[in-house]
Amino acid sequence: MRNLSFFFLFCLLSSLSYAIELDFCVGDPSLPRGPEGHACKDPAKVTTDDFVYTGFRGEKIPNNVFGNNVTLAFSDVFPAFNGLGISMARLDFAVGGVIPVHSHRTSEVLLLVKGSIIAGFIDTNNTAYYKRLEVGDVMVFPQAMLHFQINVGKTPATAFVSLNGANPALQLTPTSLFAGNLPADIAQQITLLSHEEVMRMKRIFGTA
Repeated sequence: MRNLSFFFLFCLLSSLSYAIELDFCVGDPSLPRGPEGHACKDPAKVTTDDFVYTGFRGEKIPNNVFGNNVTLAFSDVFPAFNGLGISMARLDFAVGGVIPVHSHRTSEVLLLVKGSIIAGFIDTNNTAYYKRLEVGDVMVFPQAMLHFQINVGKTPATAFVSLNGANPALQLTPTSLFAGNLPADIAQQITLLSHEEVMRMKRIFGTA
């Protein structure tokens, strides 16, 4: 039993020593990407600017059919996140704007800094958990759950989110169904929408 305890302790210490072998791994997007992220930028070429992201500055104008503007700070655009298991995004909503049903590979935490929104997620039992949030409120969306946000206030709204993955991906359900190369007849079958409704959605997304 003592030998088994020593074995587990050795494994733990070995994993920790590997984890702290590098202080950081600023990604180099010019190099091939693997399943664990980008290869590291030459440390001799890393500067303070590599650890600062300015993309959230200024006013963001909602500019799409959903009435939102999403500014991503995933590792592709902020390579300092590479290997750290975190990322962020800024969500800006016009009055009535929405972030439609979507999912990530990771969990997400949202902080509302302006306006009032309804935010929620749907679990695998098809139970919806949703609430109206006010400035300063925080809500968490568990990993891979379908979730959404809707501006229900009378002014624009802004929120910041953090995700526990450097590249958590973003899959919007409506665009997955109607903005890609999925044939209309298949979309019709798997959504139970009529042909006319499917074609209307495809026209909205410019694919029909």
